Amino acid sequence: QVQLVESGGGLVQPGGSLRLSCAASGFTFSSASMTWYRQVPGKERELVASITRAGGSTNYAESVKGRFTISRDNAKNTVFLQMNSLKPEDTAVYYCNARGYSSSKRPYDYWGQGTQVTVSS
Repeated sequence: QVQLVESGGGLVQPGGSLRLSCAASGFTFSSASMTWYRQVPGKERELVASITRAGGSTNYAESVKGRFTISRDNAKNTVFLQMNSLKPEDTAVYYCNARGYSSSKRPYDYWGQGTQVTVSS
């Protein structure tokens, strides 16, 4: 079965750093584009960063550009989000998402359960 398991969240002070990881299994990770989203209660889920299958292209929300870095290790079926210079407004549940096409060319859209990031002094 497909699994996306996020880890690395927690409580950090403003200006601090966290590194989130998302371990994938049950599908061909290297065929998927990977995206980190975040959500605050009562608000729409927001795209934070995305990365293409081979890692050659990345995209970031303007609010995190220059502070966050998305990367992937296809050999380890893992995508990362390095978060530096964290701000209180970065507080949210962060979700890992995988999108792509199966070998039978069926689209898929998988989500992890999320990991809480809290930035507070």
